[in-house]
Amino acid sequence: MKNTLEKRSKIIFEIRKIFMENDYIEVETPIRLPSIIPEDHIDPFLSEDFFLQASPEICMKRLLARGYKKIFQICKTFRKNERGKLHIPEMTMLEWYQTNKNYFDLMEETQELIIKLAKKFSAQKIKRQNKETRLDLPFEKLSVYDSVKKYTNYSFEEVLDNFDEIFGIEISPKLGFGKPVFLYDFPKSQASLSKLCENNKNFSQRFELFISGIEICNCYTELTDSKEQEKRFKDSIDFRLKKNLPVSKLPLKFLKDLDKMPKSSGNALGIDRLIMVLLNKDKIDDVLSFIPEDL
Repeated sequence: MKNTLEKRSKIIFEIRKIFMENDYIEVETPIRLPSIIPEDHIDPFLSEDFFLQASPEICMKRLLARGYKKIFQICKTFRKNERGKLHIPEMTMLEWYQTNKNYFDLMEETQELIIKLAKKFSAQKIKRQNKETRLDLPFEKLSVYDSVKKYTNYSFEEVLDNFDEIFGIEISPKLGFGKPVFLYDFPKSQASLSKLCENNKNFSQRFELFISGIEICNCYTELTDSKEQEKRFKDSIDFRLKKNLPVSKLPLKFLKDLDKMPKSSGNALGIDRLIMVLLNKDKIDDVLSFIPEDL
């Protein structure tokens, strides 16, 4: 464990170094918020009358609206009822935003970041589930639509009717072996905070990166239309209310700033999972100083 924590420290240091060398500003934003992004399937932790953030995106996007161009943050994020080999309720997240870029631009940045880290820490080839994956070659790009045809016997319409279950069981565990894959253009029902595609409004400008069956990050070309974003938030709140799940009030100050936000893209990357991959560890517990059960 001592050796693992030393390597973890060096990886996080190197991540910071890479972003600083690329003219990003490291920012710190509050982790306790009076209102958060309403998400269908993310349960928040309460801290008195505040919520613990599931992502730092609200405040980071408000900084973009104030004129910042390239920002990143490494912070703790919190998601209730998430525990398993790849899940932990208190995660370490790397999140970064850049103005005047789209999700394909951030694909290139993400690929460059991971290839540099893999080279620095001699992890160009990793093995998981007895399958080798190379982190030193250009990553694959695969649309969600094509992944359905490649990995399932369902029609795309059937998948849309039960997306989370089919995607989680039949598609995502098969992705990113041999070389990492960017899965992109999610259906608009999964758009969340992303813009829709210009050439087909049935899909959104969103990608996730998979390495050896593990989702590493989630990226959007950011939606900057406050009215559309408010509608999506209200839909998520209604969804949660129908299931008797806790809800946050609308983040009104965020919505007010959203119309001032320039064209931009942002990526949220799970540092714990990335370190798992780089160190060839089997589960997230193997790269943490403490797990919840030991506290």
